[in-house]
Amino acid sequence: MATHQSGAWTKAFKEGSFVRKQSEFRDFIVADGLFPTEAERYHLYVSHACPWAHRTLLTRLLLGLEDCITYDVVDWRMESDGSWTFNPAEPGATKDSLHDEQSLEGIYNRAFEGWTRSGKVGTVPVLWDKKLHTIVNNESREIIRMFATLTDAGLGNGTTLCPEHLKGDIDEMIDANYESVNNGVYKSGFARTQSAYDAAVNALFQRLDELEAHLEGRDWLVGEGAGVLTEADICLFPTLVRFDLVYVVHFKCNLRRILDYPNLTAYIDRMLALPGVRETCNWDHIKAHYFWSHESLNPYRIVPAGPAEGPHVG
Repeated sequence: MATHQSGAWTKAFKEGSFVRKQSEFRDFIVADGLFPTEAERYHLYVSHACPWAHRTLLTRLLLGLEDCITYDVVDWRMESDGSWTFNPAEPGATKDSLHDEQSLEGIYNRAFEGWTRSGKVGTVPVLWDKKLHTIVNNESREIIRMFATLTDAGLGNGTTLCPEHLKGDIDEMIDANYESVNNGVYKSGFARTQSAYDAAVNALFQRLDELEAHLEGRDWLVGEGAGVLTEADICLFPTLVRFDLVYVVHFKCNLRRILDYPNLTAYIDRMLALPGVRETCNWDHIKAHYFWSHESLNPYRIVPAGPAEGPHVG
């Protein structure tokens, strides 16, 4: 895949534009490979705040892999250097149940002993191998695709989010939404020049307009007729469901709200109506994380009271 979509926060900028770092661990679960298809072997480290990590929890749920893949949740507070900690005292967060590490950096250091000296910062999601005691992958798009390998091996509920005959269309849709929407909200929010912001926010809303038109008479992004639920939806939904709650204000993505798009609003409602999906959305972690963690954007860490309406409320 040409596009790398990690949960990385980066300080890198080019001519005032936000540049996202690439993921470092890129191995795969393969039936007869180093990381084989086994139940109860793999573990996720996620943040409820992070849209990239949210993808992996959604896929785990919808493929029925809850008994196959365990997970832990970091605190919603991201430190100023972009690092994450474990804080079981925080509702919705957990301790590190595998190693009792205090931070995600400890997990990365276990996989790569020189990690803490490398100057890099560990990101979510992380897929961990409990037998080889190492990180398999920390790239969200690749993690959700390799979960299909587990279902192909007879694990989970037998469904698929990536039918073979739609794989090309799924990848094309994910690619089309990534730079303009998934990463576009960050490019708008972290822009350091007016021109960089203008370019990002205009591309963002142009794509949202296109998606609104695309969803006329459709339920899902890919497939004939009303479409079928696929990885393309898994990759778009976490961004859309955070949009009115956070991105409109915090990232200055305020040309329109998702609530102003009838088809996109109905699309979010359909996703939230799927069994278990709403429970993967921790509104408190999402909202508090963004407004607390980015002091350069919100130096007093004030969390807004609203919005009071929208598909994400409640």
